[in-house]
Amino acid sequence: MTAIGKIRVAVNGYGVIGKRVAAAVALQDDMELVGIADVGADWRMRVAAGKGFALHAATTDAAAAMSKVGLKVAGTLDDLLAASDVVVDCTPKRIAAKNVERYRKRGIKFIVQGGEKHEVTGHSFVAEASYATAIGRDATRVVSCNTTAIVRTLTALKHAGLLLRARGTLLRRATDPWESHLGGIMNTLVPEPEIPSHQGPDARSVDPALDVVTMAVKVPETLAHLHYWSVQLTRPAAKEDVLDAFRSSARIALIRMDAGLTALNTVKELMADLGRPHDNLYEVALWADMLKVEGDELFYAYMVDNQAIVIPETIDAIRALTGILGSARESMAKTDATLGIGLVTEALGEPA
Repeated sequence: MTAIGKIRVAVNGYGVIGKRVAAAVALQDDMELVGIADVGADWRMRVAAGKGFALHAATTDAAAAMSKVGLKVAGTLDDLLAASDVVVDCTPKRIAAKNVERYRKRGIKFIVQGGEKHEVTGHSFVAEASYATAIGRDATRVVSCNTTAIVRTLTALKHAGLLLRARGTLLRRATDPWESHLGGIMNTLVPEPEIPSHQGPDARSVDPALDVVTMAVKVPETLAHLHYWSVQLTRPAAKEDVLDAFRSSARIALIRMDAGLTALNTVKELMADLGRPHDNLYEVALWADMLKVEGDELFYAYMVDNQAIVIPETIDAIRALTGILGSARESMAKTDATLGIGLVTEALGEPA
């Protein structure tokens, strides 16, 4: 860490997740964004340079390409790692696993994303469930957007003593919005070929005690994911008991159909109206007025922003690895304050 006690953070990969992580790191008063590394030399690098981020070339070819288009190259990826305490690897799926040996040789702490296997780090991270076990570790994996949402919601029920077992169906967006011109699916639905789908076992990599089974289908849209859940509770409960459990987490936003938030696009439009960068929905947006309790059975649905939900978790993971804050609650409060999480409940449709 620097003399003033800030965590020096490198971001390797400046794509959908990387640019959001870099922006979030820059907002933290206990972190310093040392720079970003990438292989590209396109408009994204120009925007990053305009924000004052130090650009590092991940490869020799990338350095030449950046220089050719007039981008100032601050150094190599190795230079960036040498000046940092933690690297957040946001490179495409499976590439991070190849970078791990490099990080380990340098003795730098590192975070990978949910596209990598749990075995890459031996630890999977969601702040409300596994912050304590990440403290002081060399590495962790921030799980995928869908797994993050699953663990957040089920952990809220678990902490309230309500969770027995959970079964969920995931409607998964086909591709990231900015890449929808390159691929995806149209006029069809693509079931994940196995039951359970991978998200349930992945959730258990964070909390092995979860009794959870998931099924998933890829759908022809790019805005976000939609989950439907059937949960057996530990006892018959009132709807308000369940809502109170979800209210206990600032990262679950209770929204309402009767407020006009009737579809994924309306929730994204609300994020834009609230001034969120990139229309980011960091919370799980769960429909309170749709939620139904029948004795000890609970049914609910929520929306997951695949581009944004893991950003606050990544910031908390940085603090956990470095041990700068020993409490999940304390770290989450700092992160949430900088990102505006927990301040928009009334605007999202939950009555005061």
